[in-house]
Amino acid sequence: MRRTLQAVPLVLCGLGLLHVSLVTDLYLRYVKEGMRPLLIATGAVLLLLGLASAVLDRGREDSHGGHSGHGHEHSGPPRVAWLLLVPALSLLCYAPPALGAYTAARQSAKPVVHQGDFEPLPSASPLPMTLSDFTSRVREDRGQAIKGRVVRMTGFVTPGDGDEWELTRLILNCCAADAQSVKVRVHGGPVPPADTWVTVTGTWHPGGTLGTASAPVALDARTVTKVPRPTNGYQDALPPGESVAR
Repeated sequence: MRRTLQAVPLVLCGLGLLHVSLVTDLYLRYVKEGMRPLLIATGAVLLLLGLASAVLDRGREDSHGGHSGHGHEHSGPPRVAWLLLVPALSLLCYAPPALGAYTAARQSAKPVVHQGDFEPLPSASPLPMTLSDFTSRVREDRGQAIKGRVVRMTGFVTPGDGDEWELTRLILNCCAADAQSVKVRVHGGPVPPADTWVTVTGTWHPGGTLGTASAPVALDARTVTKVPRPTNGYQDALPPGESVAR
């Protein structure tokens, strides 16, 4: 086995990282958006190292007349190195599905803690909100500003019991391995299939004491509309073009 083949795993890994981070946005299924420059840089370094290794090894072979010599340089790349081909080819040829309802159903909702005083809510109706904003208003706003307000939130569907389901967002702190979920239980309206991205409008579902931990993080749905998966699917953020409710 020619020594230049040792460069193949490095080259393919570099190309794979550049493919998912520079050519497409598939990297968002693995890491946060802010890590894109690091992925691009890492991919470029791996690609250059692989190419440099291949050129140097080829030059060494040429200096020895195209042969490694009898009894010399018979070693090839360690077999374990070829295991790098699996993730490399995966990055190039196969995009794993995004995390969704299966993951969210197996973990508790991420605690949402609001820091500081709540500002008055905008007068817009329906009022665009993130799931975290809605949760903190329901559980911590003693002024009960969310009471009676029609809000609009976007997330994917996590099935629940019976006719209930949860509007969900997964949040990455660093990468897919540390994803945490934030959920709002939805009452009424149709029950979409799991992992369907939807925009829901509705009002807070009464229960307990609004503004305390006894209040349910739940919504009485008025409309449920199927929408495309947003590019910021691993953030608890509003769809592009909507302003954040404060």
